[in-house]
Amino acid sequence: MLRTNLNSAGPKTMKHQIVGGLAALPILAMLGTSAAFADSAGVNFSEGRTFSEQSGEELYTHVCAACHMGNGQGAIGAGHYPALANNENLLSAGYPTYIVLHGQKGMPPFGDMMSDDQVAAVVNYVRTHFGNDYQDAATAQDVKDSR
Repeated sequence: MLRTNLNSAGPKTMKHQIVGGLAALPILAMLGTSAAFADSAGVNFSEGRTFSEQSGEELYTHVCAACHMGNGQGAIGAGHYPALANNENLLSAGYPTYIVLHGQKGMPPFGDMMSDDQVAAVVNYVRTHFGNDYQDAATAQDVKDSR
């Protein structure tokens, strides 16, 4: 961040380097305290490359709602995030299972980050909430077969 090679930097350049380095200090301080803020807010971070949440509601809230919104209405702006509320495409559990596992268009695949049980849980949650009432549940075996 701060260069110490005085031979290559004149006084003006060195001043800019020091000022630039000092300007980064508040950002570094915020990054160092983000975990403390998260802990105080009751936020849980998953460890490693997989999600720690197990229930469909937890997974939806912590993973899906950022794009599809809290009540499943979707969003349009920086991208198009389809509504999951009252969505006839969820009639067959195989469709959302495949999309969660493999992604589609702007949605990333989550298959490597969720277990079969987690994928089934979030698919079943979405298919039974937000005005959806599809009661035939996806199973972990269905997910495994779709991988």
